[in-house]
Amino acid sequence: MLIPLAETGNRTLTISLFSAVVAVTLYITWWASRQNKTTADYYAGGRNFSGAQNGLAVAGDYMSAASFLGISGSIALYGYDGFLYSIGFLVAWLVALLLVAELLRNSGRFTMADQLAFRMKQKPVRTAAATSTIVVSIFYLLAQMVGAGSLVGLLLGVKSEGVKAGVIILVGALMIVYVTIGGMKGTTWVQIVKAVLLMTGTVLITFLVLLKFDFNISKLLGAAAANSGKGEAFLQPGLLYGKDLVGQIDFLSLGLALVLGTAGLPHILIRFYTVPDSRSARRSVQWAIGLIGAFYLMTLALGFGAAALINTAKGSPVAESKGNIASPTLAEAVGGGAGSVGGSILLALIAAVAFATILAVVAGLTLTSASSFAHDLYANVIAKTKPSEKSELRVARFAAIGIGAVAIALAIPAQKLNIAFLVALAFAVAASANLPSLLFNLFWKRFNTSGAVWSIYGGLISAVGLVVFSPVVSGKPTSMITGADFAWFPLSNPGIVSIPLGFLFGVLGTYLGKDRSSEDRYKELTVRALTGAGAETASKH
Repeated sequence: MLIPLAETGNRTLTISLFSAVVAVTLYITWWASRQNKTTADYYAGGRNFSGAQNGLAVAGDYMSAASFLGISGSIALYGYDGFLYSIGFLVAWLVALLLVAELLRNSGRFTMADQLAFRMKQKPVRTAAATSTIVVSIFYLLAQMVGAGSLVGLLLGVKSEGVKAGVIILVGALMIVYVTIGGMKGTTWVQIVKAVLLMTGTVLITFLVLLKFDFNISKLLGAAAANSGKGEAFLQPGLLYGKDLVGQIDFLSLGLALVLGTAGLPHILIRFYTVPDSRSARRSVQWAIGLIGAFYLMTLALGFGAAALINTAKGSPVAESKGNIASPTLAEAVGGGAGSVGGSILLALIAAVAFATILAVVAGLTLTSASSFAHDLYANVIAKTKPSEKSELRVARFAAIGIGAVAIALAIPAQKLNIAFLVALAFAVAASANLPSLLFNLFWKRFNTSGAVWSIYGGLISAVGLVVFSPVVSGKPTSMITGADFAWFPLSNPGIVSIPLGFLFGVLGTYLGKDRSSEDRYKELTVRALTGAGAETASKH
């Protein structure tokens, strides 16, 4: 059983490591801020990052608290079904590499909307793309900030929602500082440091787990199955969603959203603009695939190790946390157990790494939202005349403060919401709204402004709407709203319906729209996407 550091007398160790992480990241942000002079510096880090550096940053951005804490917890509780989360996240990178990364880098400048607006009418497309970007980012932000409150509350041994709300406010304030001062350069270096810390911590815990089982995977799996109380069923599909038809469709729907959602996540797409050329964009994804692949393979050891070495039965602290404290609890166990010096050190170390993970991801998400608001909405929709770079940067910084404040305000009452649900919804929205419009714009000459707008809004509304009328929100004892039942959609994950609808709306909007002027620029966009020629001016027409 996990004993909070407040009870083991090692709270000072935790606070010291947390403070060290915050101090290092703040120094990096201050250092980077001295080099921000233009919009390209703020939005894209001056496009000076190498493929390896950007690959580390992409991995740091992608491996969120949901990945580090959530997936290992899902494996610890649900065995085989939990590990399929890892497979889905990893396979998603093949879609990003083959269909999006290089082409997006070559045909845009700062945001996802740049690539769409090159062929389309500026205002409606940029407004739709910015709306989708902000919605996806806020759902992701809520998950990270709620996770921060839960993590720190666990380690300090407090259950007060007021204390957790204070942690959420602190994280929100820090992310505002990172983005307003450091921009993309500061955020990128914070993500690089976080990726190194996360990989180091994960490798250490994985090594200690495997050492306990003589590096015999079969022995580890057998112990996990036996200790879980579920026997061989723990290593077979069906524990998470069941084996009935609705459960299988629901699981397929989740997998579809995970695999396709990555290629439409705004905070991941924006990272491809930080490299100088398409070759570096390809190398970024290759580095990211290597790091992310290694990490998700190690979640096998973390999850099954937790199932084998700690109590995950119903009613245990791990089960009560929905698996979110499995990794910290495992770190304490392999370090020597509760109350030991080694266990306390590893617990504090993994907690600090998880906190760094949250800080890095929320910074990337806030920067993405602020950039989209300033560059897409303010500079190209709201402003009567083309604003100066200084004016646009000022709006981006104010937008970061505003978005941070909204995220804090929503995260405090959302402390009881399921983190995995919020992340899965973000993936479903990204796959439903963003991916269809991006792919149609790149590969379909007939695609036009109305098709892009229909696709984005259609996918966005269908994904969010189906979740509202699903068992996640009402109709079950575990729903967000108890005592009410307005659920008519049987699935918890909307992707299997909303993703095809996103593509369908794009087709309908294209054929119903009368504008065919976008076809004139299709050849030029194709040349840009394949060669990178003129990418610097892709949105300046």
